[in-house]
Amino acid sequence: LAANRADLRRAILSHPLDGEYHRERSPVWSRITVPLLSAANWGGQGLHPRGNFEGFMRAASPEKWLEVHGLEHWTEFYTDYGLGLQKRFFDHYLKGADNGWERQPRVLLQIRHVDRFVPRAEEAWPVPRTRWTRFYLDAAARTLAPQPAARAGAVEFDALGDGVTLATPPLAEDTEITGPAAARLFVSSSTTDADLFAVLRVFDPSGREVDFQGALDPHTPIGQGWLRASHRAVDPQLSTEWRPYHSHDQAQPLAPGAVYELDVEIWPTSLVVPAGHRIALTILGRDFERLEPGLQMKTFANPMRGAGPFLHNDPEDRPPAVFAGRTTIHTGGARASYLLLPVIPA
Repeated sequence: LAANRADLRRAILSHPLDGEYHRERSPVWSRITVPLLSAANWGGQGLHPRGNFEGFMRAASPEKWLEVHGLEHWTEFYTDYGLGLQKRFFDHYLKGADNGWERQPRVLLQIRHVDRFVPRAEEAWPVPRTRWTRFYLDAAARTLAPQPAARAGAVEFDALGDGVTLATPPLAEDTEITGPAAARLFVSSSTTDADLFAVLRVFDPSGREVDFQGALDPHTPIGQGWLRASHRAVDPQLSTEWRPYHSHDQAQPLAPGAVYELDVEIWPTSLVVPAGHRIALTILGRDFERLEPGLQMKTFANPMRGAGPFLHNDPEDRPPAVFAGRTTIHTGGARASYLLLPVIPA
């Protein structure tokens, strides 16, 4: 048995770029033609939603459905709501049951509010009526605004520190954000690389952060995404403004002090943000973790303090000489960094 064991950590570290090793272990979407039902969780940032949404979007099957829920991963999936959905799907395709499954909406979303979830059927994903809305970063004012800053600015932070947070004014009306998000950032680093972590957050009128029970972490922010700057190259055939696909097949080191344009994916999310609340973007050079003690489960090494149990903290992957420098976000003028959000009209 010992001879057949694989050192997974070493294997991953030995293959930092996409290639034969990773492709042998990745799905070939064009070959997936069987009916499928993909059940995702808004709070599963960092693990399951990648396969859920990509599987639904890219599988070749003409018979595919997407369901997205909240709370813990198991609450909806393994209780009456989830079991009923799964049984109808399997009964229809495995037993030939005439149970009306063919009339099931292709997309069923549990739309998240601050105090509840409301089910809603949609025709496709992303939601076809989405208004892709830019919120421009202003480094001087620490704000997110509908127009680019009039003057160029920059904000620098310690890559291993608390980063920088920029926020909208209080919203004038309830605003639904449902779908994938992205951030286009103009970035420079004091070293030859930088990790960027983009965290979508919401604050109530008193300044208290609104967070949620995630798939595991009890205090999950609204959305998260991350990108290594040297992996900034995108696949032009797959990428859109709202979903940048990074090829991860080449490393492009940074020249210290030079400014680069990065498109950072933020995983799909949903929240109806109440009037008077503020939407914020926190940018860091490390995983987002709160100061308070987090949930510690015996089955995971890391306590959960906002980013769940899976952290980017391997010292071999993130040597301090490269990833403990200073990172600068540039805004305004020709370097108009912005956050792109999927706003759903009321």
